[in-house]
Amino acid sequence: MKHFTNRYMLLYSLALVAVLAVVLSVTAVALKPREERNRQIEQQQMILKTIGLECAKSETAQAYDRHITEAQCDGQTYYRYDCDGRQGIILPLHGTGLWGPIWGYLALDCSDNVVGAVFDHKGETPGLGGEIATDKFAQRFVGKCMDEHPIYLIKNADKKNPYQVDAISGGTMTSNGVTQMLEEGYFDYVKIKENTAK
Repeated sequence: MKHFTNRYMLLYSLALVAVLAVVLSVTAVALKPREERNRQIEQQQMILKTIGLECAKSETAQAYDRHITEAQCDGQTYYRYDCDGRQGIILPLHGTGLWGPIWGYLALDCSDNVVGAVFDHKGETPGLGGEIATDKFAQRFVGKCMDEHPIYLIKNADKKNPYQVDAISGGTMTSNGVTQMLEEGYFDYVKIKENTAK
């Protein structure tokens, strides 16, 4: 039976680790453009979903180019949509939930009414804060208004109140995070409207 010295085993291990590190680095660099493209498509799909368009991955870019225009206000990107005679603004939202980042998009028509919404998160608890990523939660925003006041989440919301949305049961911190990003989004929206009115 062949015996290897400690020095040989150490050098062999170091060489193996170095080769694996190079292979992993090359793979990561090679896959980065694909990863970026997938992230871009996912973002475009979320934006399109706010106006009721759900597309296959292969059709997303074409639908996005046809219906969405990117615009800037005070250095921040927002989106304009034009789809089936409907026009308005899609507002990007960013915030912090209980366990990390939360984000979403809110589509508003020319009368400041919400026509669609979509939200997502990085690590909220499934069944609790993670509920923000469901269609059921997003539907609560349709028909609400951003004309004079931000939309906010509250327990037992008055469904007739144009600014109130039912908070997530058991997800207080996530609900607070959504309310905060909606408030920030409202002030961004006011700036956008002022900028376009000039």
